[in-house]
This record gives sequence, C-alpha cells and structure tokens, in this order.
Amino acid sequence: MNDTDDGAATRVVVSYPADLSRWGRETVEDDPFRAYLGKTLGTVEAGRTVEEFVGVGCCGDTLDVPLRIERVEGGDTVTEATTVEYEVRDACGVDGGWAVQSAGTPRD
Repeated sequence: MNDTDDGAATRVVVSYPADLSRWGRETVEDDPFRAYLGKTLGTVEAGRTVEEFVGVGCCGDTLDVPLRIERVEGGDTVTEATTVEYEVRDACGVDGGWAVQSAGTPRD
C-alpha cells in the first residue's frame, strides 16, 4: 500500500496574496496554522480558493485570508500528515493589517 491509497495528499502548495501584511504572513506560515489546515482543508483541487480565518486582534478586528490551492500531490485530501508549502501570488486588495493598532493598516 502506498501513501496515496487512502486518498491523502502528500504535499499541497497554497498561495496567499502579496499584499498580506507581515503579521499575516508570519501567522499563516507558522506551524500551528499549517497544522490547522491539515485538520480543516479536507478535499482540495488546484485552483480552488478558500477564505481562512487567521485571527482576532485584541480590539476585535478579524483577518480573513483568501488562500488558493496551487498544486496537490498524491491524493486529494489534506490530512495532518500532508506537507503544506506556500507561494506568494499577485496582490488582491486584502486588508492585511489590524485596523486599530497596526502600521500595516489599510488606508482610506
């Protein structure tokens, strides 16, 4: 039996927009968020975009990030054993900073 007989992806490449703030990048690339994706993405296919909740600041602002599945290797189901890698794609106007307390806040 090989690693993909159960439908599990061995590797998935996910992209985030270039205009994601430094805090946002650090959060999505950190091990806890990768583990979260391994538990929540489920069945994926290249080209699909998912909006993922990244966090809530102490002032209550949320950051939702559009993540796009770029490539899937092995099966089509992301599991805790799936390696999650990142790429940066073109900016898409994401509000990438905390609106109340961050230098990365979007400007009107």
